[in-house]
Amino acid sequence: MLSLHHTHLMASDIDETIRFWTDGFGAETVFDREFAGARNVFMKVGTGRLHLYDQPPRNLDQAVVHHLGVQTDRIDEVVKRLRAMNISVTDVRSEPDASYAMAKGPDNLLVEIFQPDEASVPEELRSYFGFAT
Repeated sequence: MLSLHHTHLMASDIDETIRFWTDGFGAETVFDREFAGARNVFMKVGTGRLHLYDQPPRNLDQAVVHHLGVQTDRIDEVVKRLRAMNISVTDVRSEPDASYAMAKGPDNLLVEIFQPDEASVPEELRSYFGFAT
């Protein structure tokens, strides 16, 4: 079996990164201990997973991850919550089949918050976005 399991992020301030994901996206910490010489934190964000490593990115100008995509059915609430946390987030942009906004997380991590329009999602992509077929 092969399956994308998690995204691993370096964190220059791991507590701030945990707060960003917990307060901004409702993430749950499921593991928090030293492993391989540094604090490692495993988090669940809905059905997705993040692993945080308590070590700054080696080069903040050249990230390995371009952005993470976080799907929601309440984009306006998520954007409002992030702004209340003083997180830089764009206005919600609407396209014919989805709305999205971009937030700047710790260590300049770019996070796309998106809300697909369920009625516009093609049949072959409905299960991919978690919609019943």
